[in-house]
Amino acid sequence: MLVLLFAALLTAAACGGDSAATGTADPGMSPIATIEPEPTTTTPPGATAVLPVTQTDTDWGRIWDSVPAGFPLPPGAVASEETGGGPVSATWTVAGTDGADLAEWMQSELELATYSTEALSGPLENGEYVLDSVGDDGCRIEVALTPRDGLTTVSVRFGAACPYE
Repeated sequence: MLVLLFAALLTAAACGGDSAATGTADPGMSPIATIEPEPTTTTPPGATAVLPVTQTDTDWGRIWDSVPAGFPLPPGAVASEETGGGPVSATWTVAGTDGADLAEWMQSELELATYSTEALSGPLENGEYVLDSVGDDGCRIEVALTPRDGLTTVSVRFGAACPYE
């Protein structure tokens, strides 16, 4: 936008007035001011902006407001805004996957990431499975898998004591 404004000013200065029509410069005209671009906060193409990661207090405990980039993402998962049970670190929906199979997959992936399984509960009355995992220094993770209308909602509470890398 700034470049277009600058080009328009240059064009107006070059084409405007009698001196431009005759090809001679008006000795009384002052030189064109240089317009410096203002600094911006936009992120260069291909780069991602680094925002501070925040935490929230919940009835479950203090959680990160997102999960780290290396957190296991279920195959076919799509980010979701549905939380259902209050604040969570991340929520995805997965189509056509049985809650039990997805719970076993999450358990396996979290164990590969060095988190131990504390409990795997389910199916509960609503068909939900809840996976409780623990890591070092009080790190806790809760993954709730709730089936509904051919989709399984995966909600993660990533404890604030867990390392965020």
